[in-house]
Amino acid sequence: MWILRTMAAATAVVALAVGPAWSAPRPAAPTLAVAAPDAAGFSPERLKRLDAYMQGLVDQGHLPGAVTLVARHGKIVSYETFGKKVIGGAPMTKDTIFRIYSQTKPVTGVAMMILFEEGKWRLDDPVTKFVPEFAHLQVYKGQNPDGTFITEPATRAPTMREIMSHTGGFAYGLRTDQPVEKAYRDSGLLSSKTQAEFLNTLVKLPLASQPGTEWRYSVSVDIQGLIVERLSGMSLADFMKSRIFDPLKMTETSFWVPPAKSDRLAALYIPDPKTRALKPADNFMVLDVTKPPAIASGGGGLVSTTADYARFAQMLLNGGQLDGARILSPGTVRLMASNHLTDIVMTAPDASFSPAKGVGFGLDFAVVTDPARDGTLQGEGTYSWGGAAGTWFWVDPKNDLFMLGMIHILAKEIDPALAKINDDAATLVYQALVDPAQ
Repeated sequence: MWILRTMAAATAVVALAVGPAWSAPRPAAPTLAVAAPDAAGFSPERLKRLDAYMQGLVDQGHLPGAVTLVARHGKIVSYETFGKKVIGGAPMTKDTIFRIYSQTKPVTGVAMMILFEEGKWRLDDPVTKFVPEFAHLQVYKGQNPDGTFITEPATRAPTMREIMSHTGGFAYGLRTDQPVEKAYRDSGLLSSKTQAEFLNTLVKLPLASQPGTEWRYSVSVDIQGLIVERLSGMSLADFMKSRIFDPLKMTETSFWVPPAKSDRLAALYIPDPKTRALKPADNFMVLDVTKPPAIASGGGGLVSTTADYARFAQMLLNGGQLDGARILSPGTVRLMASNHLTDIVMTAPDASFSPAKGVGFGLDFAVVTDPARDGTLQGEGTYSWGGAAGTWFWVDPKNDLFMLGMIHILAKEIDPALAKINDDAATLVYQALVDPAQ
């Protein structure tokens, strides 16, 4: 499966998919210690195919560099670097810092669920309970000859469940092939300097669809970041640091890179649409992470290292705790990683997430509901997400396994060799898992 597929949406009546047979959380290795692959059920020879694949992408010029990490039963069985963090520059290192963009979203989701566990909100609460500015949302219906929008009132407010599953009707502006998406881009929403400016701009834009009628990748996780701030009384950055990063000892994860660490930041590249040759990225997606941002983006603002994000992934795989630090309960993690899309959305004619395709969507994660239909070797219940610069991760509770892939290529889909790097890498991991019972 993969991360940036277009999925399907949820309404207030949510049919949660029958959950996978989750294994009981195992005690975490104190520091994700390195172990021999065969001690965790892997063939060392077969696992080297992953390394050869990644090195091949570097040697053929598809990637400047990369880092991969595979862990099972709380032990790291593969942790490799490839190529360079800057073309013509220093080699890739394990402590290289990456812009993880939308891989921030699951972290924001965890922040939301910390507050959920504290009774601050419920899944079917209307979002207007926390963001009353959304009381009079309009929905796109068409355009007048002069290009202005024809709209109608939203039939109801989006729910918190819909805000967390991209089914509230909001758009993003990352593409311009649809009028509302283009309006989001043209509005400068993602460049807002304050939360007030962000909200003031957002409420003037129409929803792309009525709440609960389709899955659409959206600014809803930035809305979640705003809600975290309102419910906690803290900035999103401070909340994440105090409630997630500090307890998990994620010392390299933040919304900016201080000068002392700037030489460790991977440079961003983008394939040329015609030649597919890599060139420095200079489009609107290049975040300036050299100073604290005006707004900490819950949807895509974090930087991190492979080792740091591995601690986050292992916490999830452990059912919400790591090294004695309890972030969430196991039940809350299962709730996040369950399919929250309704039949209405999953059976829509253009649904990309559907029972027929074996993929659903949870609370800030994509979820494998049927591995055979999805055509994956991943276990049922595997959940995942990734970022605009090509980073990705997935967590497989059934096999007590997770993988991280860190690269630094915007719009990697331009290059067919990179379009399914996450799927290809997953296949290479699972073909090496020759003794899954171990």
